[in-house]
Parts: sequence; structure tokens; C-alpha cells
Amino acid sequence: MAAYTTIDDPTAFFQIELYTGTGSSNARTFDSDTNLDLSSGGVVWIKSRSDTEYHRLYDTVRGVHKEIYTNASLAEGTNTNSLTAFGSDGFTVGSETGVNANTETHVAWCWKESATAGFDIVSYTGNSTNRTISHNLSAVPKMMIVRNLQGGYNWIVYHVGNGATKYMYLDTDASVYTGSGYFNDTAPTSSVFTVGTDAQVNTTSATIMAYVFADVQGFSKFGTYTGNGNADGPMIFLGFRPAWIMVRDTGNAASWMIMDNKRSGYNPTNNRLYANTQGSEESAVDRFDILSNGFKIRTTDADTNKSGDLFIYAAFAEAPFVNSNGVPCNAR
Repeated sequence: MAAYTTIDDPTAFFQIELYTGTGSSNARTFDSDTNLDLSSGGVVWIKSRSDTEYHRLYDTVRGVHKEIYTNASLAEGTNTNSLTAFGSDGFTVGSETGVNANTETHVAWCWKESATAGFDIVSYTGNSTNRTISHNLSAVPKMMIVRNLQGGYNWIVYHVGNGATKYMYLDTDASVYTGSGYFNDTAPTSSVFTVGTDAQVNTTSATIMAYVFADVQGFSKFGTYTGNGNADGPMIFLGFRPAWIMVRDTGNAASWMIMDNKRSGYNPTNNRLYANTQGSEESAVDRFDILSNGFKIRTTDADTNKSGDLFIYAAFAEAPFVNSNGVPCNAR
């Protein structure tokens, strides 16, 4: 039997940590049997579940204390009380309320940088000229999130479902835009991606970060589906049981909705956060069923299932549908 995955244990590359804040130094160790070593390269994205705090994103290229906010166009901040260490199997946060307010609940989504897992962290200096930027995936990126670290700039999203002539803002609810200034109407390749002259992605002398993702069979997938407006919504085949899903309507003003397998812990999963807002966690209506091989929409709500609209998604695995030994996983 052909292998359904190249990664039998997704927790070596992606894990979710739920924790309650202490208001003082708080070392978090992942609960999986497998270590997720962030110290050698990775990203930690933290959001308070119980309060209206900003999303805070940290990576090993910029280093500890350096935070950017997915729901805002603020400049990169330096905060010695925020994330204070990337660990060999976890991370440590300080007293900053956005990541560790006493008694508040938080979630951390954590990725290890690895070509095997289709994730590269790229930093480059802008020059306001159409150009290519190298990446280390040896695979064609399917999603890229680009952020000029100066203030007043949006988070720019390339997604294969929109193509290289279009772009979206992660930090707003605006619908998809068309323009050549961002990706120069050029699709990425297995070695480079292209940026245009727009200041959002290429300001002269500015430091710009790009989080670059490729599909990896059995671990990550970036695609599209069309809404049907029915509670018996589309089933999206991924080839794995997802741990994390982000969905966005491309045709209308809408938020970037994030669901995961831990915050609800059951089907239908309905605990939602939005990458573009600082709002606390919501659980008003049923959203998705998490399946052994993908996810199914269980709502008529327009933010995930407006009839006829094209939705893009990004998803990462909890377990492959069938591992390299031919053993299938179960639904939850």
C-alpha cells in the first residue's frame, strides 16, 4: 500500500497548548509524548481565550520579546515580559497580560520550522523593486503571510486559491483584492517567491517577515471550497484528521475564523477565534465536525458557508488519515 503521509507524527511539527495564566513566569511543556523543539526554529502564536487581548506572534528569527499582532497594523513591539524562551519541548511566558494574565485562559498554536513539514520563516530587507526572495521548502508554497515590521502596514496573504494576481489582509475583514504590486502577478516556485514594489511587502530598508507554507501529504493542506448555505455543509477532504483550521470567505467582508481540536474537544466543534480581531473566544453555534480525513461544515452562517461563495482554508494535522504503515486513524 502506498504511504498516505510523509509525517506519521504531526506533533513533532505542530502542537496546541491550552493554559491558564499565572501572572508570573510560566513555563509551558507540551502534553504530547513527542517533543516539539521550538528552540531550533519555530513560531508561537498566542491568544487570550477569555479576554479581548491582541493576538501575539513570536518567531525564532526575530527572537524572544519581539511580538507582532495579527489583528493590528502596529509596528513590531519589544516586551521583555511576553514570550521569554523558546524551549526544546515548549515555551515560557512572562507577566504580560496578553499572554499570561492571572486566571485567564489562553491558547498557543506552535509550528516548528522545517522543510519536511513545509514551513519556512523568511526575513528580507525591502528595496522597492520587483524581485524574487529565496525560501528553503524545495516545494511550491501554497500560502504565504507577509508582514512589514514597521507600523501602519497590513498583513498580506497569498493563497493558492486566490492566485498570484490577488491578495488579502489577515488583519482586516476586507474581501480579496487584485493588484500586481504585491506578488508581481507571479506564482511562487519551489525555490523563490516574487514580491512587487508595494510598500506593504517591499519598503526600502524595511525588515519584512514572510511565513511560507507548502502542502505536505498527511500533515498540511491549503485549498478552497464553495459554500452551500446549508447546515449539511460541504465536506472538505484533507487526507488527515485536522488539529487546526483557518477559514476565510474570499468574496465578502468576513473574518479569518480559527478552529482547533483542543478548545472544544468534541464534535461539532464550535469554539472560534478570529485572527483579525482581539475578541475573546466565542461558541455561539455549531461550526465543524472534525473527521478522520478532513472536516465538514455544520452551519448556515455566512462566515464559513455562504451559498455560492468561494472560501480558502489552511489546515494542519493531528493525525494522518493513513500512516506510512497503512494504519488508519479514527474520527474523534
